[in-house]
Amino acid sequence: MDDYRFDLLVIGSGPAGESAALNAAKHGLRAAVIEDRRMVGGSCTHSGTIPSKALRHAVKDLMRYNSNPIFRAIGEPQRISFQTLLQNAGGVIRRQVAMRSQYYAKNRITLYFGTASFVDAHNVRVTLPDGATEVVSARSVVIATGSRPYRPADIDFTHPAVFDSDTILDMPHTPRRLLIYGAGVIGCEYASIFSALGVKVDLINTRDQLLSYLDDEISDALSYHLRTQGAVIRHGEEYEHLGYSPQGVTLHLRSGKRLQGEALLWCNGRAGNTDRLGLEAIGLLPDERGQIVVDERYQTSVPGVFAVGDVIGFPSLASAAYDQGRSAAAAARGKEHTRHVDDTPTGIYTLPEISSVGATERQLTEARIPYEVGRAFFKETARAQISGEDVGMLKLLFHIDTLQILGVHCFGAEATEIIHIGQAIMKQPAPHNSVRYFIETTFNYPTMAEAYRIAALNGLNRLTRY
Repeated sequence: MDDYRFDLLVIGSGPAGESAALNAAKHGLRAAVIEDRRMVGGSCTHSGTIPSKALRHAVKDLMRYNSNPIFRAIGEPQRISFQTLLQNAGGVIRRQVAMRSQYYAKNRITLYFGTASFVDAHNVRVTLPDGATEVVSARSVVIATGSRPYRPADIDFTHPAVFDSDTILDMPHTPRRLLIYGAGVIGCEYASIFSALGVKVDLINTRDQLLSYLDDEISDALSYHLRTQGAVIRHGEEYEHLGYSPQGVTLHLRSGKRLQGEALLWCNGRAGNTDRLGLEAIGLLPDERGQIVVDERYQTSVPGVFAVGDVIGFPSLASAAYDQGRSAAAAARGKEHTRHVDDTPTGIYTLPEISSVGATERQLTEARIPYEVGRAFFKETARAQISGEDVGMLKLLFHIDTLQILGVHCFGAEATEIIHIGQAIMKQPAPHNSVRYFIETTFNYPTMAEAYRIAALNGLNRLTRY
């Protein structure tokens, strides 16, 4: 019998940390969480997923109001500031914090609000807000400290026109022209949001294609719709230096281009929050981006110390982080077989949104796998016509011989919800993972889910034997 105060100590209360602590508590372990904010929820709740998606929802509602003729009886199209729309996020954040605080209380999980640093592999020092310190001991420790925007040393982030994905939520005005450097998920999402608000957006992409891990057709659709919203996409560009003025910034690119904007949003990568953990005390060295290497059980190179969520890098998704936390807690309590989270669907909250799971056409072609494609365009579904959200499509990739579903890709309204139907069928054992499921099952009408039936018929009709 050990004399540790806790069985599991979690550093960080974002999705990864919360799920690790709850999993331990549900299995009768003594669990505690250290959070360096004054409230639980981590960056996901306070500066990342929750506020940005709440903002997106408000912008989407504004777009629907301005584009639907029926509302002209109420008034003319409206221009509402970024700051006014962001107020919607405040209420959501408060409800999220209250709900998550109850989780800890109901499950008797001890909360420490302070900064954590390792003394050794089983003891962590907590520096409280008043400067006092306390050493907390635990049999196992889970690092779930998340990440923050990567900030190059030569960019002045104290300048009033320079923002990253955390500080953009505090921007005091709506710029007329916004430069976004970095066209990853965050850059594309904010390019979509600001373009919808009528802001002139320059999206600078260091690669030759937007989100190149997506299916090419979906990536092309995203590019097209960003451009129709007014965004200018500049591929294959690299930052050289940044000029500052009272009116804004001038972004100098290596190609010789000089782009002027009232504000710059820097979205080029993230860094793990490990610099204040004192990892050298346990001999654990993060990489140059502050990320920690783990095995398939989320165990670090130090026995009894685990890491989950954004701090371990890819896929850096809240959905994956939550499941990783549960797996790490299970491994920490000695469970022999735990889940390695490697089948997370993508969820990109642009306007319209994107989601996909499984292989892309390019991957199947490179692997020489014979496949066929089935498509359903939302404009051809009754539900999309009724809702007025008829932009987008559902795309199914399936094996020509076995009809096994190999990939599902969706672009359009509620894509992140729609994708889970295809994901569920893909997870079934053969032969139940067949595209035939969608033509042998009756769907409610009218629904967006009906797109699966349309796409399945479209694909099967391309095969001569059907």
